[in-house]
Amino acid sequence: MTDFRISADEARELGRVAVLYGGNSAERPVSLNSGREVLAGLQRAGVDAFGIDLYGEDGSLHPIEQLMAAHCDRAFVILHGRGGEDGTLQGVLEMLEIPYTGSGVAASALGMDKLRTKQLWSGAGLPTPPYAVIDEHTELDAVVERLGLPIMIKPAHEGSSIGMAKVESSDELAQAVARAREFDSCVLAERWMTGAEFTVTVLNGRALPAIRLETPNSFYDYSAKYQSDSTRYLFEHGLSEAEYAELERLVLRAFDAVGCRSWGRVDVMQDGDGNFQLLEVNTNPGMTDHSLVPMSARQAGIGFEQLVVEILRSAE
Repeated sequence: MTDFRISADEARELGRVAVLYGGNSAERPVSLNSGREVLAGLQRAGVDAFGIDLYGEDGSLHPIEQLMAAHCDRAFVILHGRGGEDGTLQGVLEMLEIPYTGSGVAASALGMDKLRTKQLWSGAGLPTPPYAVIDEHTELDAVVERLGLPIMIKPAHEGSSIGMAKVESSDELAQAVARAREFDSCVLAERWMTGAEFTVTVLNGRALPAIRLETPNSFYDYSAKYQSDSTRYLFEHGLSEAEYAELERLVLRAFDAVGCRSWGRVDVMQDGDGNFQLLEVNTNPGMTDHSLVPMSARQAGIGFEQLVVEILRSAE
C-alpha cells in the first residue's frame, strides 16, 4: 500500500484519465505490463483512471473509435513501439483535443527513429557512436572495414532491443542484418562501445539518478531487460563528480535537442577512452517491475504512485 494520494480537488481537476496501452507493435507484451502497472498506480493515488487496450483482443473497435467512445479528459500514453510511441497516436490525440503525457508528435517520431536521432545529435555536435545504414545495396565488407568488429546491428524503428544483435565476425553479419530486416527495412550498424553503459531518466526537466547496467549477456538485450534476474542495476556508478555532472548535462542536452518533454530516458555508453556516447532516447519507457524509470525514481525518493501522478500532471 502507499501513503501517497492526491486531494479530491486535484482528482476533479485531472478528471477522467485514460491509460492507453497495448497497441499492435512488437512491444505489445511489454506495453500491456506497463499499462497495468501505471493504471494500478494512478488508481491507488486517487486518480479516476481506467485502461484502454488499443487494438485489444476483441478487436471490436478501431483505436480512434476506442478513444472517441472513452470520453476522457486526458490520456496517459504508455504504448511502446510503432503506432504508440512514434507520433502517430500523439497526432490522433491532438486532433481529438485530448491532453496527453510524454513528448509531442515531432519528438516522438524522431525518438522512435534511431537513424534520425543520431543524425540530429551529430548535427548538434553531440557525441554518438559511428554508424552505417545498411540496405540491399550495401557492401557488408565495407561496413566491417569502416566500423571494425564487433558491430551492433539494430532495426532503426524498434525498441526493447528487439531485432538487435552483437556481431563478432564477418560471417555473422549477413545473418544479423537479415534478422533485423524482419522488423524493419532500415537497419543500422553501429560501432561497438567497450565501456560502461548508463541510463538516465529525465522527469520534467531534471535528471534522476543514473543507473549503470551490467549483464552477463553479450549486451543489454530483451532478455536482460525483462526476463533475467542476473542483470545488475548499480547506483554506485564509478564516475567522478565531474564525470557524473558531464553525463547529466549531456543527457539533458540530448533530450532537449530531440524536442522531448515531460519524461523519458536516455541511454549512454562510454567508449574505450571513457568518453560518453549517446545511444538513443526513449520517449515512452517501460514501467514494468523490471523497468528502469521507476527504479531511478525510487532512488530519488519518488514512489511509483507519485511518479505516475507527476507524469500525468505534465499532460498537455
